[in-house]
Amino acid sequence: MDILIAGVGGQGIILASRALASAAVTTGLPVRTAETIGMAQREGSVVSHVRLGVQEAGPLIPYGAADILLALEPAEACRNLKYLRPGGKALISTAAVIPVLAALGSSPYPLEDILAYLQNNLPGCRCLDALALAREAGNPRALNLVMLGALVNFGLPFPADVLLAEALKLLPASVHEMNRRAFELGRRALEV
Repeated sequence: MDILIAGVGGQGIILASRALASAAVTTGLPVRTAETIGMAQREGSVVSHVRLGVQEAGPLIPYGAADILLALEPAEACRNLKYLRPGGKALISTAAVIPVLAALGSSPYPLEDILAYLQNNLPGCRCLDALALAREAGNPRALNLVMLGALVNFGLPFPADVLLAEALKLLPASVHEMNRRAFELGRRALEV
């Protein structure tokens, strides 16, 4: 299973990919990961490749091969659609991180158009107001755990509790309960 995680710096993309990789290792599944990080500390693009069960291939997911696109930001979902295989699934947070030029009024950020495009052109697309759920859990920075919780509904090759436990190992104990709530809210939001 190939999962491409896309977002911007500061959203916890790397933590999410490390949690997925650790869950795979814990359950005996081979895994390969790689990150491409732009101006990540300045809300630049961050993309993480997570290849579960892969032994003979490199860590980068080829264009048109990702089974799942997990996007923590809508424009980053559009930017990385080229990785999704035909019939692949996408899980997209509707929370926009407005680029500096758009915030200054120099260029538009057409969030509604971006979301409409994704929903109309990706049959396997699920959009989620992960920011609202993260706030409900106690902190907007828990958006990545909301998305990981929702992702468990996409048929991951390991149990949800293993993924949560591995994610919590990467976080300070003081935020475990809040992140546990975020994960559970995400899981329930897309539960079938």
